[in-house]
Amino acid sequence: MKYMLIMRDSDEAFEASKEVPFEEILEAMGRYNESLIKAGVMAGGDGLAPAEEGFVVDFSSDPPLVTDGPYGETKELFNGFWILEVSSKEEAAEWAKRCPLGPGSKLEVRRIPGIDEFPQDNEWVQKEQEWRAEAETKAEQQS
Repeated sequence: MKYMLIMRDSDEAFEASKEVPFEEILEAMGRYNESLIKAGVMAGGDGLAPAEEGFVVDFSSDPPLVTDGPYGETKELFNGFWILEVSSKEEAAEWAKRCPLGPGSKLEVRRIPGIDEFPQDNEWVQKEQEWRAEAETKAEQQS
């Protein structure tokens, strides 16, 4: 099973992080990522650039409206993510609890459904399976 851990920071967490040397933050996250990799559960992940560099596409109008960041309330923003491949929801929760985040930070944990959970007779699901197989073949050829 795959789960996505979505890092959410409040204003409090953002301000508190300014008090910690960036090297310490990098080391803590590096150690956490290393533990995920060594356990064989990390399928991907990245941190994100500040909200000021982002934008939102709002589909409430036609054509959709693009608004530059910063946007929304801080509690609505997320700053990074991990994708874990684990055996259960409980295992995902255990890994999430080990993340080196402080007060004001939260991890939203969401299961990523497998392609086999969608209607297999759907044309677009079949195409998605083909695209994934092609991507996997390309990745194997490049390694």
